[in-house]
Amino acid sequence: MNIGIVCYPTYGGSGVVATELGKALANNGHKVHFISYKQPFRLVHFHENITFHEVSFSNYPLFEFPPYETALASKLVDTVKFSNLDLVHVHYAIPHASAAFLAKSILRQQGITIPVVTTLHGTDITLVGKDVTFAPVVSFSINQSDGVTAVSDWLRDETYQHFDITNHIETIPNFIDLNIFSKNDKSHFKKAIAPNGESILIHTSNFRKVKRIQDVILSFDKIIREVPAKLLLVGDGPERKNAEKLCRELGNCADVRFLGKQDAVGELLAVADLFLLPSESESFGLAALEAMACQVPVISSNAGGIPEINIQGETGFLSNIGDTEDMANNAIRLLKNPDILQEFRVNALNQAKTFDIQKILPRYETFYEQVVEQAKAGV
Repeated sequence: MNIGIVCYPTYGGSGVVATELGKALANNGHKVHFISYKQPFRLVHFHENITFHEVSFSNYPLFEFPPYETALASKLVDTVKFSNLDLVHVHYAIPHASAAFLAKSILRQQGITIPVVTTLHGTDITLVGKDVTFAPVVSFSINQSDGVTAVSDWLRDETYQHFDITNHIETIPNFIDLNIFSKNDKSHFKKAIAPNGESILIHTSNFRKVKRIQDVILSFDKIIREVPAKLLLVGDGPERKNAEKLCRELGNCADVRFLGKQDAVGELLAVADLFLLPSESESFGLAALEAMACQVPVISSNAGGIPEINIQGETGFLSNIGDTEDMANNAIRLLKNPDILQEFRVNALNQAKTFDIQKILPRYETFYEQVVEQAKAGV
């Protein structure tokens, strides 16, 4: 199949999932065409089945903001026609789904039918999409898609609850590539971080308010009163300054390392003992799944789709949002009991295996085939 994939090229979860899905499809023999304003950051190696199409647009003085959606729609029209695409898969509703509808309408007038699949990832529904500025267009674009998927049951239900959706939404969860994320021997690296055998806790995110970075630090501050530990904070964003300030106020800077954005996240997860995820909202919790693939149990909030991944009392623990006391106590319990921690490590890996990309990829391929067949039949 000849598949076009539209996504954001940055570090966000939707871009990661879209890129990894495209790479897996290419490895399975499909022709994949990525369409975005910049090459996705996970697309670093040449692949004979992958082509990147850059969306470019001019900054005319008339435009206060460049009309990206229009440029994207035109690029989609061009790519569908001259690369003979069978299907377009857009990730993140805003503005990709509406741009795809516009492209689809233009192509229809030219006698070309192109089915569109839209995948909902999270904040495109739960945050940005609910804004009255965008909500009507989001609802319309979802309903005009030939196929719609959501990355968790929770996100699917949220979409039905807050939008006027008549289309069916299929849950196809996010996935993990166990060849990339796995427990590797990084003992030399662990020794450098924790020279006296301290436990290592880790958090990875884009450091937005919704991730509650300060809760990570507050939980950690309670943990180190009971267990010698180090904290690795991987990522960057608007809340980093506040997090650094809190560390200084608490006096635990010596035990906290801000590592910034890192490409080799798997190597960092491989040395960790626990993963902290106190988010206020998570449609899925891909970062938690990556940790679990590296045999790292998860101490998390019970927000959104996280309970669909992190199983209470088996792969980690769930707490109410903002309950740093409970999160810290759960972490201390595991860190003080090596046998229980090891049991949770095994459970975490087994849970991650159920989200292996080789199990999820066929679900996308089957869904694509159904959508294409329905489009051919005019359904």
